[in-house]
Amino acid sequence: MKKVGIRIRQAEKKHAQEIARLIMMAMTDECCLYYCADGCGLGAFRKMMTYLVNREDSQYSYRNTLVAMDGEKVVGISVSYDGGMLRELRRVFIETAKEYVGKDNSGMDDETQAGELYLDSLAVLPEYRRLGIAKRLILTTKEKADKMHLPCVGLLVDKGNRMGRHCIPLLASNT
Repeated sequence: MKKVGIRIRQAEKKHAQEIARLIMMAMTDECCLYYCADGCGLGAFRKMMTYLVNREDSQYSYRNTLVAMDGEKVVGISVSYDGGMLRELRRVFIETAKEYVGKDNSGMDDETQAGELYLDSLAVLPEYRRLGIAKRLILTTKEKADKMHLPCVGLLVDKGNRMGRHCIPLLASNT
């Protein structure tokens, strides 16, 4: 059954649980567990992510998130932020991970840089895929980059993806 009437808009705090779930879907269970201490599970990671989405100073904040809505249901997300803010925004993740999942993740490499809007997480619920929702989220993310006067949208692609693992300028801005 084809879904119609999908709206893309700025996320609100009330969407935190759905956003956290979709971020984890984009990351995969294996990746989520990588950021956890031994013996810590996905439930603790989900609680941590929900907490981070609810914050205003986290890379995963609802303030950095666009949502695709089918009525009142969140069916997709695009989490993006100024690459020049990565270390400041990531500091909150590192501190929170120590508390919630018992692991020090301070040794992570930078995945973005100043001068780009970094598209950190993009996900659409399985039953809503192949309807152009991800494309609409990406195009709206590009509009966000334009408003922020950032010349491109960057994204890391997983090794398992046929495009390989590298940062690419996804969409060049006209500004």
